[in-house]
Amino acid sequence: MSSLDGLLRNALLAAARSTRLKTLALRLPVTAAVVRRFVPGETVDDCLVAVRALAADGLTASIDVLGEDTTSPAQAAAVRDGYLDLLTRLSTEGLAGTAEVSVKLTALGLGLPGGRELALGHAGEICAAAAAAGTTVTVDMEDHTVTDQTLGVLAELRREHPDAGGVLQAYLHRTLDDCALLAGDGSRIRLCKGAYAEPAEVAHQTREEVSTAYVACARVLLAGNGYPMLATHDPEMIAAVADLAAQYGREPGSYEYQMLYGIRSDEQRRLAAMGESVRVYVPFGTDWWGYFVRRLAERPANLLFFLRALFGR
Repeated sequence: MSSLDGLLRNALLAAARSTRLKTLALRLPVTAAVVRRFVPGETVDDCLVAVRALAADGLTASIDVLGEDTTSPAQAAAVRDGYLDLLTRLSTEGLAGTAEVSVKLTALGLGLPGGRELALGHAGEICAAAAAAGTTVTVDMEDHTVTDQTLGVLAELRREHPDAGGVLQAYLHRTLDDCALLAGDGSRIRLCKGAYAEPAEVAHQTREEVSTAYVACARVLLAGNGYPMLATHDPEMIAAVADLAAQYGREPGSYEYQMLYGIRSDEQRRLAAMGESVRVYVPFGTDWWGYFVRRLAERPANLLFFLRALFGR
């Protein structure tokens, strides 16, 4: 990553936290149309339309009800209720076999006073509802300040819901050790590169360092006895995963690729057509700004797509 790319990425990640910029963006008629590439809509109905289309292409989904940094217990409870409603719909409409849910603990109140127990309680209710519906839950990872808390809550959830999945971010220096701890029997772990602005003392900073770390972490997970979920759009990482899977005798279905909704859709379908398990991360909801801007920060092509739409080119 060049210094210019790094500056641009950091500026975008700062914009993801800006209420003022979100307000300005909402005034632009083109914004909603561009956002639809990455976020299928604001309602459960919008989301389920996207899930059905993915299923028709042989793809499964992990659904995120968008929201972070909840500021009140009532807001946290509303997020929980949104997931419970979603899981009911997945069950009644026969989609539980093709879609799970992803939850962020800050959306469930982790950052509030007494937030660990609050988020754990809400996440436990969501896990129980998912089990009743016939699907699973993955606990998303956020910035490094909540990594220990998130992994601690995941460990608690797994006592009653052993199929609860977790997420590790390869760019953190600690992650290789975390992979070794979480590569045991039945452990569902999503490995991603990482999408937050993190300081050098806790995270790799260059593209090359992050890619090297990703391959090292993927090796540990694929060599283990768990169920690795390799989240990447990088052609080099996809090829590396395929090589590692072959090296460790992993058959398709004993691991999966994961990608984001609206990014490299052709590659998603190509892998599925080859017999690989591919899950697409499908976010929906009104709180889409932070998620959208982080997608722009991750790949220059995404930002170019937005700018072209913005200026009508």
